[in-house]
Amino acid sequence: MRTRRPSRLYPAGSVVLALAAAGSVLAGPAGSAFAAETAGRADLRADVNRDGRVDVTGGSDKRGEDSWSVGRGAVYLPNIDDDSKRCPVTGPGGKPLSDAKLAACNDGSDASVNGSADAADLARIRSVPMPGLDKDAQGSLKVTTGGKHAHLFLKRSGKWVLVTSKTRLTAAELRSGVEFGVEGTDVVRDSAKWDGRAVVRLTVTSGRKTTSDAVTLRVAPLLTHHHLQNTQQVMVTEVQGEGPYSRLQQKFVAELAKEVEKAGVTTPLVKFTKYADPWAQDFVEPAYVSMTGPGGQRHVMRVMLRSAQPDRDAGRELFEKVRGRDIGVVQVTDPAEPDDWSLNSMGNLETIPPYAHGGRSFPAGRIIMGERKDSGARPSKVMRTMLTSQGLQDPLLLDTSWLGVGHVDEFVQFLPADTPRGWRMGVADPEAGLRLLRDAKRDGHGKTKMFSVPGRSDSPAPKETIDQALASKHLVADNEMAARRIAANLEILKRETGVTDEEIVRVPALYTRESEVMTESGDEIPVPRLTRMGAGSDLVDSLGDHGQQKWLAENPAAPRAAAPAARATVMTSAYVPGAVNGVLLGRDRYLAPRQWGPVIGGKDIFTEAVNAAYRQAGLKVSYIDDWYTYHLGMGEVHCGTNTLRDATAAWWQQPVG
Repeated sequence: MRTRRPSRLYPAGSVVLALAAAGSVLAGPAGSAFAAETAGRADLRADVNRDGRVDVTGGSDKRGEDSWSVGRGAVYLPNIDDDSKRCPVTGPGGKPLSDAKLAACNDGSDASVNGSADAADLARIRSVPMPGLDKDAQGSLKVTTGGKHAHLFLKRSGKWVLVTSKTRLTAAELRSGVEFGVEGTDVVRDSAKWDGRAVVRLTVTSGRKTTSDAVTLRVAPLLTHHHLQNTQQVMVTEVQGEGPYSRLQQKFVAELAKEVEKAGVTTPLVKFTKYADPWAQDFVEPAYVSMTGPGGQRHVMRVMLRSAQPDRDAGRELFEKVRGRDIGVVQVTDPAEPDDWSLNSMGNLETIPPYAHGGRSFPAGRIIMGERKDSGARPSKVMRTMLTSQGLQDPLLLDTSWLGVGHVDEFVQFLPADTPRGWRMGVADPEAGLRLLRDAKRDGHGKTKMFSVPGRSDSPAPKETIDQALASKHLVADNEMAARRIAANLEILKRETGVTDEEIVRVPALYTRESEVMTESGDEIPVPRLTRMGAGSDLVDSLGDHGQQKWLAENPAAPRAAAPAARATVMTSAYVPGAVNGVLLGRDRYLAPRQWGPVIGGKDIFTEAVNAAYRQAGLKVSYIDDWYTYHLGMGEVHCGTNTLRDATAAWWQQPVG
């Protein structure tokens, strides 16, 4: 695994693989022989082999205790959850706390262990019993590296006590062996400043003899989910109120709940209700940290990674509502950094499932993000630095200059597969979308309406026909351009992952820079997509206190979202609802936005083509209507939802190439 700078924490991929395969060699001697070898010396042990117990009798946790690699080494958690819900969310008189104060409180921000749930978040260290010590012997402990980022506790008389420079272990404690607990106070944010290590040293003095021993731990990396992890819960915003948009969006949430349950996900939806920001994909990225707990079971802490958009209020609800037992929140911002609102939305962060290729291994998957190469705009540097500093998911940047919103979820996804690799890549295929229209025209259906969606009093249905769509000023050229841009990104993904054309699922799609609204006389009126849900829309005006101005300010589809780009750059969004911009609910269940395409012979031709594409990948597709709730705002069902996934698999297990 490669890192930002040379470090023994993350050796090259081949070394990591060798470590993972060397279990019996690394285990070392065991039993009485090993005890004899180490008798009379201070000996500190941690869970170096990650089996969920600290071995104080054999050598399985001794060899390699002073180093760390992806495949071997003790792990501790950044204790950033709030197990007892003790962190305040308002100040005096109910006044909202600042973002900084919301983020400052968590279980690692104090110097105590707050109950059994908090104790479960501690990584355990033990001292090997020293039965022959004199009665005047004593011991001391120190976190020699990483002390500013970790707390060390001593279990004494059944209680956890903070270890300080004044803490001394008695001879009786040293004779019987002592248990310690380590917690991190934060995740790694910049490995150039702190790489996550905590080195704990035990020093024992008995008479004139002093011995010491140290163990190295590394804070668990903050990792984003990938689609080989099963969906456990779905998150969505439920906009409150009685206005037209609110009612439509509430209907979407109700239908989403039914689809989620049908897919076998029985845990109720997590509903964001406070800030009326419908883009639940964009203000948060669910992530996790984990270590092996007692009995070899993975102890997982979810971490809600707030988008690097300091003025996006919706992210506050992560602290106010979601944070709790085994759920923490991380936010990173740099006020001095230019805020590319759209690129900093989390719909612009997806994760390739685990793979190994070209001498590099990504056992926890690899992040992809979009950048605008045409203008040089990139996602937040502090966010990218933090993601890179975890050492496992090194972000790969793709070019999304050609997209108005600029998110990678608008054209690429990753799907489970019964193949040696374990997954396939799904991509939007504009050429296939154009073929559907051209074939329909060839077969005499050119006069058929392009869209079958019913209209509303405040938003009339599109009236263009297939003939008019193909003859419009930009549609064909825009999709030929989109196809070239997607092909260029695919070459990057194929080069980096080793994925072949046979492993790519091509899903029909169409993009456009503008909507062609047809008058009754058949005249075309170009209407920029960015204003299709803009000023004057009752759907937006209905949001009350969180109305049009605020909604547009927080909406990644608003004009603000179109980051500065070279004027020659054509920026598009989905013309037909983007099928790849859906939600994987189960290994064989996919929820796509309803296509509302041309209906020929009683069947929506886009729906039929999308079904066929996913059927070949072993997926059954269901559909949900998001036309007025998300599609007209330049997003789809994926943009309006989020998923919490099963993270109990070991993130250090090596993937198939």
